[in-house]
Amino acid sequence: MTVSLWKLFTIFLRVGAFTFGGGYAMVPIIQKELVDRAHLMSDEDFLDVLAVCQSLPGAIAVNVSTYSGYKIAGKKGAAVCVLGTVMPAFVIILVYAQFYQQIRDMVFMQQFFLGVRPAIVALLIVSLMKLYPSVPKNPFSYSITVITLILLHFVGLHPILIIIGCMLAGFTSERLKEEKLP
Repeated sequence: MTVSLWKLFTIFLRVGAFTFGGGYAMVPIIQKELVDRAHLMSDEDFLDVLAVCQSLPGAIAVNVSTYSGYKIAGKKGAAVCVLGTVMPAFVIILVYAQFYQQIRDMVFMQQFFLGVRPAIVALLIVSLMKLYPSVPKNPFSYSITVITLILLHFVGLHPILIIIGCMLAGFTSERLKEEKLP
């Protein structure tokens, strides 16, 4: 499927301009735009993009934008998608910085952010529910999920260590499967 670079740019420009709450808030919007609206990726492809991007350093929204663009349209696609994603925030931050002293104590701004926070949580939950059917349903996946939740919530292990551990577990699991095959 061929898609124009302009279309990719405008998709990510919209995502960047109308998503508040940081990178994780952008993920469900990117998913909706690429998978549901433009049909440029399947749920499985997007889940793979998300898995790769989650394990890389850097901002998740920039990683997802870059890798999605690359998967869809190569290096030029990666460039236009990341430009579309970061340009609105860059411009808004420049303008905000100019007027920060005048607006920082405005009740309206404080109320705005109080209202946006719960919406971001809801967006993430909806995205999780949509991606769940694409996750393999096997004992290995369930074990990884439970162990990750325990290590994050109860042990307080750093997420980077958990991601590295899960990558190693997945790699080891697949290697063991390959060795068992005749």
